[in-house]
Amino acid sequence: MTQDYGNKIRAIRMAEGITQTAMAKECGIALSRLRNIESGGDGVGLKTIERIVSTARLEKYTLWMMIGKTTEAAGQISPALSHSGPEKTE
Repeated sequence: MTQDYGNKIRAIRMAEGITQTAMAKECGIALSRLRNIESGGDGVGLKTIERIVSTARLEKYTLWMMIGKTTEAAGQISPALSHSGPEKTE
């Protein structure tokens, strides 16, 4: 489960076309923590998830991050539906 969140966070970051440094700064997370999460080295606590999905640019991924579903009509998407497209999420 930890790696699932790490993979999801990485997919979101890649879909948005931002660096780890930029995402960490935008979300108020230490860069080293973000790196560890993405690599599966650290577990992801609820506080970290809240910080990520509370960020204006990333809140559209909340539903997908939590339960793996999307509702485009409500503005809830997955990285594959991002403006950058699915090729950026692999």
